[in-house]
Amino acid sequence: MEFRFSSHIQGLQSSAVRDILKLTQGKQIISFAGGLPAEELFPLQAIRDAALRVFEGGKASLQYGLTEGFLPLREQLCGRMAVKGMQVEPDQMILTTGSQQAIDLLVRVLLEPGDVVLVENPTYLASLQVFSLSGLRVIPVASDKDGMIMAETERLMREYKPKMVYVVPTFGNPTGRTWSLERRQGLLDLCSHFGVPILEDDPYGEIKFNAADQFPTLFSLAGKADGSCVLYTSTFSKTVAPALRTGWAMGDRRVMGMLAKAKQAADLHSSALDQQTLDQLLRHFPLDAHIRKIGEAYGARLKQMEALLGSRNWPDVQWISPRGGMFLWLEFPEALDTEALLRAAVAKGVAFVPGAAFYAAAPQRNMARLNFTYTDGERMELGISRLSEALGEFTARM
Repeated sequence: MEFRFSSHIQGLQSSAVRDILKLTQGKQIISFAGGLPAEELFPLQAIRDAALRVFEGGKASLQYGLTEGFLPLREQLCGRMAVKGMQVEPDQMILTTGSQQAIDLLVRVLLEPGDVVLVENPTYLASLQVFSLSGLRVIPVASDKDGMIMAETERLMREYKPKMVYVVPTFGNPTGRTWSLERRQGLLDLCSHFGVPILEDDPYGEIKFNAADQFPTLFSLAGKADGSCVLYTSTFSKTVAPALRTGWAMGDRRVMGMLAKAKQAADLHSSALDQQTLDQLLRHFPLDAHIRKIGEAYGARLKQMEALLGSRNWPDVQWISPRGGMFLWLEFPEALDTEALLRAAVAKGVAFVPGAAFYAAAPQRNMARLNFTYTDGERMELGISRLSEALGEFTARM
């Protein structure tokens, strides 16, 4: 039979990362493309032990759970958030299937098709997919190394009257940028004044290369959950393991109540088994020490990648060194199209993500995102060598 697909799904662009991964199937590709954590750093034994403790609880561990999520895990998360200056109670929090679902549910609860959302330019490409699927109008805000430019943000707020602002202010994807305190407070003040919700996406914020660095979340600057314009989401995918697919959203309890209704319609609840496993992990495993270990390892991998890039003497290639997270954002000469470069790179056996996919409008085609967390050592050296070879041959043909 013939199927008629919705206009929203027909207009949805496929993920650039997914398309790149298709190109690499069956080949010995060194990938700097996906936002993959290092598998050798997964706390495999600790997760195995935590799961066994869950099963020791008997058959009840396999029963349906609460839509809002496993209460003991939410209680533990509230304690972890308090250490970061975020005061929240269990009924101001909901557990989700990764932070991606939290973004999707918040959009469903707060926005209507045709509503305007402001985003950094560039921004996380999967959030752009969510906004597109929901029929939203996405307006990019000019941004620099310190975050959204506030004068431009205010102008666009007055002009478009947005219903939400979406930001990744700490170690952003794709840029790795860290917003200044002034910009964080500036956005909070603007959104409080205009009554616009902020969706603060923070999947990378704990992965700091200098453990002494402190980057207050917008949620912590707001000072409270109820009545605040800030809605916060994060995930265990980068700090524990992606396969557990557990994230969370938190904010005003009225919004969380509506989020629970939307989640009931979506999937009833996220995996109760994974949530119980995480609860046991947090009780018996030094997660903060593990996160510091991750930060040190990723910081070393970034230094290796930057040293390799610097040794190649690529003409006019620039970047700003991130202070945490998983990504390095490269700016090539303006005439170079990184989507075309990618095809040459894959032919050499290396992959990255072209930057155009991360822009809501007017994409810069000379940008590229490289992930530095998944590879290191000789494999990273070989990957950069292949990329350099592809760049040399590509530019020679320009």
